[in-house]
Amino acid sequence: MNPNQIKAMIEDGIVGAVAHVDGDDGVHFAARIVFDGFQGLSAVKRHQLVYKALGEHMGQAIHALSIQTYTSEEWQRQQPFATL
Repeated sequence: MNPNQIKAMIEDGIVGAVAHVDGDDGVHFAARIVFDGFQGLSAVKRHQLVYKALGEHMGQAIHALSIQTYTSEEWQRQQPFATL
């Protein structure tokens, strides 16, 4: 598994999301996902959407995934401190 594959799975599974995924060792990854559909959802619900998009790969090909989720508005408030 590589970051581009995970990015594609997230963006295919959460239509309208923009994801950036890092990870150099093939099993540990960090993802930042911007999706306006996260509005009003708790962190747990947001993460559940990401896990659903990744399906059976979580816990198998993807050993560990750090997830940060934002709406567009939340992401803009992170600027200029964060990059996607």
